[in-house]
Formats: sequence, C-alpha cells, structure tokens
Amino acid sequence: MISLEDRVRVLPGVGEKSAAKLQQLGLVTVEDVLCYYPFRYDDFAARSVLELEEGEKALISGIVMTPPTVQYYGFKRNKLRFSLKQGEVVIAVSFFNQPYLADRIEVGQDLAVWGKWDKAKVAVTGMKLVAQREDELQPIYHVIQGVSQTSIVKLVKAAFDKGYDHLLKENIPTSLLERYRLVERKQAVRAMHFPKDIAEYKQALRRIKFEELFYFQLRLQQLKVANKVMADGVSIAYKPLEVEEKIASLPFNLTEAQEKAVHEILRDMQSTGHMNRLLQGDVGSGKTVVAALAMYAAYTAGMQAAMMVPTEILAEQHFESLTQLFPDLSIALLTGGMRAAPRRAALAAIESGEVDMIVGTHALIQDGVHYHHLGLVVTDEQHRFGVHQRRLLREKGGNPDVLMMTATPIPRTLAITSFGDMDVSIINQLPAGRKPIVTRWVKHEQFPVVLDWLEKELLKGAQVYVISPLIEESEALDLKNAIALEEELTAHFKEKTSVALLHGQMKNDEKEAIIQAFKAGHTDILVSTTVIEVGVNVPNATVMVIMDADRFGLSQLHQLRGRVGRGEKQSYAILVANPKTDSGKDRMRIMTETTDGFVLAEEDLKMRGSGEIFGTRQSGLPEFQVANIIEDYAILEEARRIAEQIVSDSDWETQPEWQVLLPYLAKEERLD
Repeated sequence: MISLEDRVRVLPGVGEKSAAKLQQLGLVTVEDVLCYYPFRYDDFAARSVLELEEGEKALISGIVMTPPTVQYYGFKRNKLRFSLKQGEVVIAVSFFNQPYLADRIEVGQDLAVWGKWDKAKVAVTGMKLVAQREDELQPIYHVIQGVSQTSIVKLVKAAFDKGYDHLLKENIPTSLLERYRLVERKQAVRAMHFPKDIAEYKQALRRIKFEELFYFQLRLQQLKVANKVMADGVSIAYKPLEVEEKIASLPFNLTEAQEKAVHEILRDMQSTGHMNRLLQGDVGSGKTVVAALAMYAAYTAGMQAAMMVPTEILAEQHFESLTQLFPDLSIALLTGGMRAAPRRAALAAIESGEVDMIVGTHALIQDGVHYHHLGLVVTDEQHRFGVHQRRLLREKGGNPDVLMMTATPIPRTLAITSFGDMDVSIINQLPAGRKPIVTRWVKHEQFPVVLDWLEKELLKGAQVYVISPLIEESEALDLKNAIALEEELTAHFKEKTSVALLHGQMKNDEKEAIIQAFKAGHTDILVSTTVIEVGVNVPNATVMVIMDADRFGLSQLHQLRGRVGRGEKQSYAILVANPKTDSGKDRMRIMTETTDGFVLAEEDLKMRGSGEIFGTRQSGLPEFQVANIIEDYAILEEARRIAEQIVSDSDWETQPEWQVLLPYLAKEERLD
C-alpha cells in the first residue's frame, strides 16, 4: 500500500547518503518530490534570431558555414569559434573553455546551439550544442552539491511511474476552481514537471501560484482575526472633540492621506481589539504628526503614550517636535546617554503618572522603567528594532495598542506579505508647498563643476549636506572618505564657507553640538556619513551631495535625499558616482527619474530581492516555491481578498464548501 508520506528511500536509486542530501532540499517524503517544482524551463524549440531580444537565452539553429577554430590564451582558457547561417543571417558562435566540441562541428552540418543572444553583434555565446531532437521543454530544478539535475529528473519520474500522483487530493474548493478557471491539482502537478507545451505549463503554473498564495493569505487572515478578538486588548476611550480641536489648531492642514491614517488609527484605538498597525509614509510625508495625534488621543483618555526610536539624535528631535505641538503636556525624554540625576527624575515622573508622553531609545525597555498607565506604543523606524525589543515594551504596559512607523517605503506587495497580520496605513502625499527634489547624476571627473555650482547656491543662502560612505581612507575601497572630503571642501571654499564633519564614531554630545550648529545656520556645509540618514530635519538645507552613490541601495539613497526638500525652497540631490556594474548604473538612472519612495522600493525589490532588503529569515518573509510577490501581485491581492472574505465568517470552518481546506491547513501547522 503506497502513501504520499512514504520516505524517498522507497524510490529506486535512493540510498541512505542520497536521502540525506535530498533532505537538505526539503525532500523527505514522496509528496515532497511530487511538489518540488522546476523554477524554470529551457525551451528547446528552435527560434528565429529575428524575434529574439537582447540577452535572451534560446535555441538557435542553422547551417555551419565555417570550420571551428580554437584560440588559446592564459592558463587553461580558450575560445572556440565558428559561424552558422540561419536564412539570410550569418551568426558568430563562440564557446568558452570547451575545445572538445570542435570534433562535433562540420561545415554544412545542420546544427543547433543553446546560448545567449547578442543582438548588436549578431552573435551567440554558446552553452550547449544540440545535434539531435530533444524534448522542447526541459525542467530546471534547484539543486545542491551532490544532487544533480539528472538525479532530480529521475526521482520525479520514478514517483509518477509508481502512481503516487494519483494519491494527490484536491485542496482548493470547487467554487474557487470554477470561479478562477483553475486546473485540478493532479493535472497541475503533472504539468509542472512534464508539460506538453508552454500553454499547459502556464495553466499549471497559474494554479500552483494561486494555491501557494491563497493558503499563505488564509493563515495570515486567521492570525489577524485571532489578534482582533484578543480579550486583553486596550480600549482607549479618547475624547473626539479635544482631538478635533487639536487638529484644527495645527499651523497647517493635514493632507487627505494623513486624515485617512489618523481616522484608521483612532478607530483601532477605540476598539476593544489589540491595535497592531503599520504607518508607512515617504520621507517628509508627515508621519510624525499623525503618530503625535494618536499619542494625544491616548492622553485625552487618561493614558500614557511612549515613542521608541533607534537613535538619540532622533529621540531628541521627536522630543522637540512633541514639546512644540503640545506645550501644555508633560513630556519626558529617556535615553541611554542621560546623566543619573535627570534620569532618576524622569523615571519617577513616568511611574507616578506625572508624565503624559515619553520619547526614548531602547532605554524605554530597560529594567527600572515602570509606566503608570501605558495605552499606546509608537515605534519609529520599526525595522530597526527586533521583535524581542518591541515585545518588551508591550509587556511593560500590559499589552498596549501598537503603532509602528517607517519612513523606509515598503512596497505594498511586501507590506501585505511581511506584515500580513497587521493593518497598514499609507501616507502617499507630500504636504502642500513641497517641491519635488531635482536629482542629477554626475561622474567623479565632473565634481569641480559641482563645486562651482555649490558656490552659487551657498551665496543664495543654501545649506549643503555632503555624504561619504566612509569615515577614513580605506586601502580596500577607493571611495571619497568623509575626512578627506571635509579637508578638500575647506580648502576649496576657504574662509567664505564654514564646513563641519559628522560621523557615527563621535560622542553623542559632540554629534548633537554639530547638528545644532547646522540647524542654527552657523555651518554651511555638513560633511557626514550615513548617520544623518534618518531623523535630522533642517528645512533650510536644500542641497544633498552623495559621493560614491552607487555604493548605496535605492532605499538608502532615497532616505538620504529625504534630508532636503523639507522647506518651500527648491532642493537638489547630486549623485556623484562612476558605477562599474549595470545594476549601479540602473540605480543612478532610477533615482533621477522618480522621487516616489514606493516606486523606488518596488524597483529595489526587483533588483535586490526581498531577502536582501529585509533579511528573509529575520523578517519572516515566506519562501514560495513558484509564486513571486512582485510579479504575482494581482494573484496575491485576489488571494488576500478571498481569504479575508472566508475568514470573516466566524463559522466558516463548519461550512461544507470550505471543508477541503482544513486538512491542508492542519498539515501546514504541523510543518511549522
């Protein structure tokens, strides 16, 4: 009696050692093998070169026109060349370090080459010679050392030959199969490995993608519902009239996006459920005032609100902002660098309830900090705090409502995926009067021209940031370093301009003094490392020069650019870089084309992948076999919508239509 739970050892050719290797790929049972899908197919249908795009991999066939020649250069390096004629087109073919192929190539022979097409040179870099007809679609699986493509193909074929695929049960309800015109599971799994043609493969792929994303969203929605009905949620009975009066008294009007975010947050705070909301906004979009109004609402309900931020500079800035917004409230600052006496006074006031709002760094969660009645916790730049740190702050307040803020735009696709058990508010408008930042990319050899232009801007009263990736000169990296930059700029502008240097290795008092001097206008040019990436707000600073800009990712470049453009004057970002890679050039081009942080975040995700942006393991991003959260955004959204609809009915698990989901959900929980 065969079972999908049978171990891979039951398949021919799998011994103890190979079973251990397969386990590293997650292949423990025969069902794992059936559901181990190829990540791509090589299409071995011959193509006309006239229809190929630059860099495309394809099978190119033709008649051999010239005899093969092998050119040797360097140690064990060589290049085999010949030409093919396809119709009227003569194609230059080259293979690197495969001289033995010369014996298989003859003039006049009908031959096919699998390789990468170079449209400009009418040439192909060969990867494989294809002399005889092969299956047109050949699956390519992820492998590791000790497990070859051939062995995976044999393994999959053996599982099908033994009839294990007939044991696969349907796990999507009939109503959804019909609604979305999805093929049945058995048919889809077979077609993923052995498609008759591209059309059948695409149908199977669509089905499997929906299955992956649907079950992922189903579990997230279950988690979200469970969080909502937590009995220990805090209901913050704020005073709407007082909050409205505070909004009306602001020296500016909230944008529509800000108003919407405030409404969503206040609604959550008022409910008995536990608020777990992410507030996203581009740099300069006014997230802080939205969070401040939420904190004020908690104050009107007689509760304390705490804001935890990653740096002392940012803590002091938020403390200043809140003090200006709420001059009648008692607001405490708590950081690790405080002297003993002020710290003791702050701790006593927090515990007694004298303090209405608290702003601080991780010092807020240290031993000895006791809150009187903490109702709301705001974490700014939430991705910089670990889950453990955020949990400690919640525990100190008896599970208060949580609002997480980030000025690092997270693509909506990633927000849904990585924060799917949270609610997301997005501020995607800039306050009225803000002008888009003009961004230019220049090469290092053009830097003297930039200096001349800077001189004119400084005469108009501008203040300038100049950013370097390094503090001191490094032998390993030939980059403009901050110390050398300060010296160069001081020498260039002489006594006409004051230049200051800021970096992370300075003491906090020293950093604060330098920033305050820049804010007050005593310093014209601030040379800095990325310590100013988040939190420094100087409305008069209108120019941001970033040296070796290709060393930064798009999101970090956007954060740095966001330090200017915070007033009503026209602001500029100058990217100085000589990128050597296509990726580096693309980043410079994209930065000059858009100032929309969400667009940049999407591009960053495409270029670097979600794992590099967030660290897949740390952030809990799921690893899908075939689905891609960027490319399959439409499926992800639809899967979320239908999962939300199903779970919104508290009796859904008892309804016949959804019974097919339960065994699969239970199985996934066991795997966790």
